[in-house]
Amino acid sequence: MPERQVEKGSLGQVIMDGDVELLVPSLVIDEFERNRERIEQSMTTSVADRFRLLQKDLETLTAEWHRPGFEAINALAYEMPLIGAMAMRNFRDILELLRAGWVLEPSDAERLGVVERGLAKQAPFHRHKNSVADALLVELYATAGGESEDGTYCFVTSNHLDFSVENGDQRLPHPDIEALFDGESSRYYLGVCGLQAAMVDHYDPDEFREILDVSDFQENPRTLDAILEAEQEFFDRVWYERSVLHTYRYEQGESDETPEQYKVSKDAQARVRERRPDLRLCDSDFEWGVSAAAIGDI
Repeated sequence: MPERQVEKGSLGQVIMDGDVELLVPSLVIDEFERNRERIEQSMTTSVADRFRLLQKDLETLTAEWHRPGFEAINALAYEMPLIGAMAMRNFRDILELLRAGWVLEPSDAERLGVVERGLAKQAPFHRHKNSVADALLVELYATAGGESEDGTYCFVTSNHLDFSVENGDQRLPHPDIEALFDGESSRYYLGVCGLQAAMVDHYDPDEFREILDVSDFQENPRTLDAILEAEQEFFDRVWYERSVLHTYRYEQGESDETPEQYKVSKDAQARVRERRPDLRLCDSDFEWGVSAAAIGDI
């Protein structure tokens, strides 16, 4: 399971359990929603483009031993819509986590802190670019952590350029903001690995492994071969039920088919039973209806 997927699941689990609360500046939600459509489109388009290029490259390979790889890629083509849907769902899940957090609205005090930080060229303004939004994150975190003496606060970011030490261990905060982190009640973490480290530091190893086990739900898409096999299975079951009913009517003298047609039906039934030893007649009309409907749901 991808690392980001694991952390999203485990974070959602501990939030649902009430052990962790996200501090979410409102500007983070605004920025996420503003860029969401563009990023979703770029992600799905990028995957599709790479896939098409790979298919095109494989078409030039004609050796017989290339065929399994070519067939596997063709089978994956049927999963492309699901890959796009999973990307969309990831964005929805993340947005739900953000909205469920403690939304922080900037006050005049935080805005003033941003101005003072900018005038002093302190991080994140040390890179000589417009870092107002990043600076506001720092000020909001400082206020939230300073107003409470309970619990442990963690600043988790993937933006090492603006927040981490410039020449050294990027897991450490920039000297301009390091006073916010005492390593106990307030801690600095970098990236997805940092998020995992924050959770490991908070929970004992056994408890954290249990959280991962609970949240590690994997939804693996079915391959084209699996879909076709399921379709064939239900087709065989529905066909067999109808065929047996048809031959039964002939045996009861209720059908005008010829003996040759009857023999063809019986031989076909025998072939299907040989291919599917577990084949049996449905116990009820409801069971038969479920099998018939399943063909359309695959």
